[in-house]
Amino acid sequence: MFIKKPFLINRLKIEKMCFLLGIFCVVLCADAGIAGADHAQQIAAAARDQIGKTIYYDPAYARLAYPGGDVPLERGVCSDVVIRALRAVGVDLQVLINQDMKANFSDYPQNWGLSKPDPNIDHRRVLNIIAYYKRQKRSLPLPVKIDNLQPGDFITWTLPGNLPHMGIITDIQGQKVLITHNIGQGAQEEEVLYNWPITSHLRP
Repeated sequence: MFIKKPFLINRLKIEKMCFLLGIFCVVLCADAGIAGADHAQQIAAAARDQIGKTIYYDPAYARLAYPGGDVPLERGVCSDVVIRALRAVGVDLQVLINQDMKANFSDYPQNWGLSKPDPNIDHRRVLNIIAYYKRQKRSLPLPVKIDNLQPGDFITWTLPGNLPHMGIITDIQGQKVLITHNIGQGAQEEEVLYNWPITSHLRP
């Protein structure tokens, strides 16, 4: 009797603790899901917010501040839509890619004859963004299916002339997928998901 009673009390305490811990884990996971959805919606909203503000396509190389460097808001390329949308939610792709390239330079495309990372341009290159998110295990399977898309996702394509391009999914209305991108006339929201061969589906 004197041996079993403490054991019974301890067992009840353990079971209660496990029960409460289970509730905590469920709540925590639910909160994480809500936070993830909010984060994605904020990225989509930040991409849309560039429409009418970024009005030119300008691929010129520019020396940028670090961190937080940017070309003037009225101009940029497709990747700048992504960079600015991420900065609006506190994510600096310039820093993330620069740090990862410093540690893993050979894992990135070697298309530009560089011998070391360049924080002025590396994060503005679509192929580097793809490489970074694949290294972070944030790449989803191809082919893309509409029921596996969500606002805030990144889509990349190959345009005629073997040119890489990317945009952000900003709205899904049934089978209609709207994407904000800059392909020549500044930031615009268009239904272009299947206009060109898709090369990756990324989820930040």
